[in-house]
Amino acid sequence: MAAGSPGVRRIVATRRLAVLGSPIGHSRSPALHRAAYDVLGLDWSYEAADVAGSELAAFVEGRDESWLGLSLTMPLKRDILPLLSSRNALVDQTGSANTVLFTPGGLAGFNTDVYGITGAFARHGVDSLRTVLVVGGGATAASALVAAARLGAHRVFIAVRSVERAAPIVGVGRAQGIEVDLIPLTSVATLDERLDAVISTVPNGTDAVVEFDRDTVVTATLLDVAYHPWPSPLAQGWSGAGTISGLEMLVLQALAQVRIFVNHDDAVAVADEDRVLAAMLESVGL
Repeated sequence: MAAGSPGVRRIVATRRLAVLGSPIGHSRSPALHRAAYDVLGLDWSYEAADVAGSELAAFVEGRDESWLGLSLTMPLKRDILPLLSSRNALVDQTGSANTVLFTPGGLAGFNTDVYGITGAFARHGVDSLRTVLVVGGGATAASALVAAARLGAHRVFIAVRSVERAAPIVGVGRAQGIEVDLIPLTSVATLDERLDAVISTVPNGTDAVVEFDRDTVVTATLLDVAYHPWPSPLAQGWSGAGTISGLEMLVLQALAQVRIFVNHDDAVAVADEDRVLAAMLESVGL
């Protein structure tokens, strides 16, 4: 890639990072990342920048050598894909990247949402699943499918408003060896399956009334990516094996991002990671 192309950067002492999205003012990512870098003794900046999909390429192209990486919200998780020079396996498996690293060879893309989901379940003692219901059919739902596969799920139901529009997500699950069934939201209440977990991937909570079978509410673990306010309306009515706030997923996916920015590898823990995680959790009130 020629000098001046997106992602070509020289190594410099000052490091800048940001989370991009539109709107983005509500993001908790700056607090999480600043807490981590404070513990690590890194004088790095991490800001929130309002960037729409049509502005993404120009924004990336306009970064100077001080920039280390970016966090991305929807729809930028998919808009970034054509700009990537390399990607980790999870980007290909989910079709989305929520993290990019500026490298000498170009933009490297990563998906840390899967780690955030599996890690959130692990914090609540859930290390295996068999049958799962995912609410929603977007990028986070694709990450939930891959996360479910990593936790051993063999069957996943995906509840969506439009079965036809969500059809492509079936391929994500099948590539993981999962039996995937698309169902309309209106049929969730009559789903005759014992579910180990329900993962709601609607960012601002379900604005449609979703009714669940009583057995599901009593026995299944709920992970709701909506976390403001918490408990979410869905979590308030849950009496099952437990409820997991999306804020926990957010913290853990951010921890994986910190690993990427510091070590250029989401599988390599940062120094004193227990203290780093504790500071991140405290920064968002957990």
